[in-house]
Amino acid sequence: MKKYCFSFLFLLFSGCYLSAGETAPPARSVIEIWVWGGPSQLETFDPKPKAPKEYNNGYKAIPTNVPGIEISEMLPKLAKHADKYSIIRTMTHRHNGHETASYLMQTGREPGSGKVFPAIGALVAFYKGKNYRGDLPPYVVLTKPKGRFAEEGFLGEKFKPLVTGGNPNAARFSVDGITPPGNLSKNDIAMQFAALEKFDQFGKNAGIPALQQFDSSGKEAYRKMNGSAAKVFDLTQETKEMRERYGRNEFGQACLIARRLVEAGVPYITINAQGWDSHKKHFETMKRKTAEMDQAVAALLEDLAEKKLLLTTIVWWSGEFGRTPKIQWEAPWNGGRNHYANCFSAMIAGGGFKGGKVIGVSDAVAGKVVSRPVAPQDLLGSILERCGIDPDSKFPGFTGVNEPLLPKESKAGRLREIYPEKAEKQKGKK
Repeated sequence: MKKYCFSFLFLLFSGCYLSAGETAPPARSVIEIWVWGGPSQLETFDPKPKAPKEYNNGYKAIPTNVPGIEISEMLPKLAKHADKYSIIRTMTHRHNGHETASYLMQTGREPGSGKVFPAIGALVAFYKGKNYRGDLPPYVVLTKPKGRFAEEGFLGEKFKPLVTGGNPNAARFSVDGITPPGNLSKNDIAMQFAALEKFDQFGKNAGIPALQQFDSSGKEAYRKMNGSAAKVFDLTQETKEMRERYGRNEFGQACLIARRLVEAGVPYITINAQGWDSHKKHFETMKRKTAEMDQAVAALLEDLAEKKLLLTTIVWWSGEFGRTPKIQWEAPWNGGRNHYANCFSAMIAGGGFKGGKVIGVSDAVAGKVVSRPVAPQDLLGSILERCGIDPDSKFPGFTGVNEPLLPKESKAGRLREIYPEKAEKQKGKK
């Protein structure tokens, strides 16, 4: 019954999908690299080498493979792939707290409405789920939840993400609900299910719906433990060279798993990259974190391009905010940067978005927006549009929420300057 209702809702609200005929097809999957804690714009995509040392600590910018675009010297591998992504240097909002900023950046909504709106991952999972037939849920998080709010919001538990847990760089990536518990082998699991099948004849023959459902759930669990769902997370199927290409650390291997999830058709994947809340000893943290991120994200973009998956896969990189432009050398910070939402950076690639572009101009210390501000709903709305989902359409009736999927775009608007040419012209006529 639930399955029937779900299918009916997709038919009923199919008007949320944009018309075909664009130069690039709608994206099939999204990989969100959530830089949990807030990455510094100056040590990533908006370096300011000419600023005083109290802002840049002497760090320089390096040229990319796109003439005229420079990024931080901490990202040498990504500098070689700037033609694949566009940089947003003027993300802006007014919340400097992790919880409120995360909610705004994930939902496009100001907190405090009395309703918990769904995050973009849940929205994409809901609408893209119409044509998705994979064994895994349509929304997968690697490897820990954000924990800031219930991302499914009022869409309900069905669109809560599968959070894998575990460490993909471990000898055995243990995925909650997929990988057999403990050190049980496939043969051990098969023997246990066979024993259960042999002894539990009552449930099968009693004709009681609840027992029959229990029996079918067991079979479904066995299938997932041994089928394509489990294989997606088995990195022993990748070559040693491929694993090293992404970096033998948790974040690098999570990016490799994300590519495998795209190949499996999962509509939305989040990689929660932790450890970027660099209040103290900022530069020591940044050297370590940017090295991992630079290698893994560059490998991901290159790998997706080589496999002809980048055109239909959006990759977006952002935190909830950036960091304060002026370095705080006094105790207890000892060279730290604190939360800063007034002006910060994001990166977006694939899914038909143009690469090799820079959106927005910040001031001489990356502290203020000079031109072309980008609000959270502008970024999220652009992602939804490239997924073929109309952000201006209303939530389905069963939610009881008579509002559009996202708030109205800001005066500066969505990121149409990096849409595919035909799509950009179509939107300009609206």
